[in-house]
Amino acid sequence: MIILRYAFYRLITMFLTLLLVSALIFFIINLPPGNYLTNQIMELQATGQDAGVAKAEFLQHEYALDRPLVEQYLIWIGAWPGPYGFSGMLQGDFGWSFEFDQPVIDIVGQALWLTVLVNLAAVLFVYLVALPLGVLAAARSQTWVDYTSSFIGYLGLATPNFLLALILFYYGQKYLHLPIGGLMAPELEGEPMSLAKMNSILLHLIIPTFVIGTSGAAAMMQRLRANMLDELNKPYVETARAKGLSPTKMLMKYPLRMALNPFVADIGNLLPSMISGSVLVSVVLGLQTIGPALLTALKSQDQFLAGFILLFVALLTLIGTMISDVLLMLLDPRIRYGERK
Repeated sequence: MIILRYAFYRLITMFLTLLLVSALIFFIINLPPGNYLTNQIMELQATGQDAGVAKAEFLQHEYALDRPLVEQYLIWIGAWPGPYGFSGMLQGDFGWSFEFDQPVIDIVGQALWLTVLVNLAAVLFVYLVALPLGVLAAARSQTWVDYTSSFIGYLGLATPNFLLALILFYYGQKYLHLPIGGLMAPELEGEPMSLAKMNSILLHLIIPTFVIGTSGAAAMMQRLRANMLDELNKPYVETARAKGLSPTKMLMKYPLRMALNPFVADIGNLLPSMISGSVLVSVVLGLQTIGPALLTALKSQDQFLAGFILLFVALLTLIGTMISDVLLMLLDPRIRYGERK
């Protein structure tokens, strides 16, 4: 009951937070003078293309970009009638991309699930690598196991993702014959899901997963090791040892459970940080994710496309934070929201 009440409370705060974030995103995108169409109008006027200027001015009126900024924002989210009534984010209309000359949903439709797929695979990689290495390094502190794990961790933190992508781009293809570029074989794009297409996606995921997840796994491994060492030096561990509890059982039942709190709390930031941090990796490896589209939209001031992608990343952050908070309640009996008198 407490968890359900807390989840309902968080859903309400998530909506209000997302509303505030959407306003910040919209106004920050519009901080530079002008927009895509005004920049285009200036270029067309400089070259004397009057027909192109008339079309750009028509599009400005068509998408309410000639109105005050606050009114533009309200129309964008669907809380204020535009040229065609209420038609915004709340109504499922995500706007038009002037750079690609397509509806935003057509550009990001397939890229969204590919982005989530790549980054979920990277998150899974992070936890599968960081959890055992972090626990092993703490349990075998100041041994060759600890030193080797620390070296791997520092190497992962120090190596830029795009550099690692370039290295694996070359050597992965040359020596391991791993497919590079995109997330599936070109002949399978647009085809319905099949065993061959699934196999192609899994093979193409190997390099991006390793590249995107390496730095996150290294940072989380170091954090878990530090937390475990702190817990292992506490009196209750000595008490458990004195009572004859086996080292493995003692390690798994008490210190690990307490050390996992920050580990679980990182879920909220891990997925969106990987998405925002994998933009250059997506460009280098030619991945059909939202990263290259976001980069192009920000450079060209394509506000509807950039705004939707940034809002999607913000939504992932809020969902991840909610999941981590609920898991913390289940993991640690000391955390009980809503029970303070």
